Amino acid sequence: MKPLFLAVALVVLAGCGVETASTAATAASIKQREMEEAKKTQERAQQKIDQATQLMQQRAQQSGNDGTH
Repeated sequence: MKPLFLAVALVVLAGCGVETASTAATAASIKQREMEEAKKTQERAQQKIDQATQLMQQRAQQSGNDGTH
């Protein structure tokens, strides 16, 4: 009777471990997607900042050129 009980207990515990590993893998996958999206958002923000900086520089140059004529 004891060996049967031990076998059932091991199967149940092994199943819990598989579920835990699966949950951890799913959580890691979600975090990876979140990080990829955050990186894309950061890149888009940096592009907008670069464009705004370039536009400000162009306007400053135009103002400087307009003042000398």
